[in-house]
Amino acid sequence: MQWPESGPVLPVRSNRVCAIDQFRRLVAAHSLLLASILIVIASVRIAATYTVFSFTIDEPGHFACGLEYLSKHVYRYETQHPPLARAMVALAPYLSGIRPGGDPNRNVEGRAVILQSGHPDRTLALMRLGILPFFWLGGWVVYSWGRHSLGSTAGLVAVALFTLLPPVLAHSGLACTDMALAACTAAAFFSLVVWAESPTWKRAIALGVAAALAVLSKFTAILFLPPAAAIALLFYLASERPRPVEVVSLIRERAATFGLAMLTAAVAIWAAYWFSWGRVPAWNLTLPAPEFFDGLLKAQSHNQDGHPAYLLGRYSLKGWWYYFPVSLAVKTPIAFLLLLALGNYTCVMGSAASACRPVLAFCLGILLPSMAGHVDIGVRLVLPIYAGLSIIAALGLVRLVRMRGRGQTVAALLLVWMAISGAACHPDYLSYFNEFAGHDPANVLVDSDLDWGQDTKRLATRLRQLGAQEVSLMLIEPLAQPLAIEDSLRRFYGLPRIKPLHFPLPAEGWNVVSPTVAKTLNLPFRPWYELTRPTEKVGALWLYRIPANPTLPSKP
Repeated sequence: MQWPESGPVLPVRSNRVCAIDQFRRLVAAHSLLLASILIVIASVRIAATYTVFSFTIDEPGHFACGLEYLSKHVYRYETQHPPLARAMVALAPYLSGIRPGGDPNRNVEGRAVILQSGHPDRTLALMRLGILPFFWLGGWVVYSWGRHSLGSTAGLVAVALFTLLPPVLAHSGLACTDMALAACTAAAFFSLVVWAESPTWKRAIALGVAAALAVLSKFTAILFLPPAAAIALLFYLASERPRPVEVVSLIRERAATFGLAMLTAAVAIWAAYWFSWGRVPAWNLTLPAPEFFDGLLKAQSHNQDGHPAYLLGRYSLKGWWYYFPVSLAVKTPIAFLLLLALGNYTCVMGSAASACRPVLAFCLGILLPSMAGHVDIGVRLVLPIYAGLSIIAALGLVRLVRMRGRGQTVAALLLVWMAISGAACHPDYLSYFNEFAGHDPANVLVDSDLDWGQDTKRLATRLRQLGAQEVSLMLIEPLAQPLAIEDSLRRFYGLPRIKPLHFPLPAEGWNVVSPTVAKTLNLPFRPWYELTRPTEKVGALWLYRIPANPTLPSKP
């Protein structure tokens, strides 16, 4: 189904209406060029953050794994995450001459290689540059899928909304796996939709490659894609009500090419593991790509064991079923949520329902399995959902524009509101929260939604401005490394002398608290920093100036 590019022809039309229709046709005719411009603008915004932030807690480990992969053609540091995004993170530094150091701990290894590279900021920027192609892929998929289902205007609007989302911009600028998962999972499902409509051999091969890229970006793609496909199939059966003989015919028409797609995916995954062959320790079996199966088992074990998490003032190792609905509600611009609500209504009740069903299935296939999981550490884990939500929200915006008059005014206001809310938080896309979160978002979410170690450089700059000679620290980034690494970290950031933070009573002078650590320590007593407000905030970090013999007022 194609959403019409222009409204019905009226017998008498004003000059304003004619001008709007001409502009709409012009936009539709050049939608690909305009979408490319939007992606380039967003890429500049992303690249502008590279040297602002210190490396987050996960980036050095990903870098070390990718550098081992490229340098030694093995994948042994940690298999819980597959190699695609990590290889891309390490590619530019590797081409610039950086090589592994050999430390057995991947996080220590990553930090050491970055800090000893001679130009740490440049190395970190090169690492983050490796994720930018995934952002380009994600933007292209959103545009192509929107155009395929709803027309070129809706595709352009979808990519515009996608490139304005702070969580998308944030994780496109970090040397981690989340944007790779978002882009490749969306590409795989869109490839599935296109193949299902016309199951040619070429589309089957494209589906296989896309599915392999999704799985190689992050193992949660395996958790997302089958449920999304099953929900899409249920939507089709419920709406079209095909007879059993028709279902059998459809299966027969697609069986051979689907087999080709799966074979292509399997070979591509094996190739990504350097065609390795060996024993999977947990199963005591010898298989191709044993690192792949070992990684799947470790990811499954991680989900079963859970992860320290925080939500709305509560701590948990197993998470909450409502974690991701809440995180999406507070991490997504409100203007986008309003457009999404209208788009969902249009999908369910309007003439675009058939075209939107696969998009809705994709979103549900991501959200529902995530709600059943036990690792609740950030909206980044469901980042692929924004590709589908952008298309649905675009449908809502297009519907408003078609209303003309007040509808167009409301559409313009919502788009401007969304653009301003994202621009106002630059470069702090990672710690962005909408107005629903209130004045202290640490009461709602922490970890990679707020404080992921990105503000240490800013902290050092602020402490120098304050003339601090020493500081008591409690950061998510472990500064208690081997002595050589700790000294390198202090020099890299320009931090003063570091002391450990005391929990029952503060030390005199400057004290810095990470909200992520503060909210997830789960101490048996109430520490001092919960009894008073910070002197100021440096990014997401809480900075306190404690006088001698302090009397700490309680928080109001």
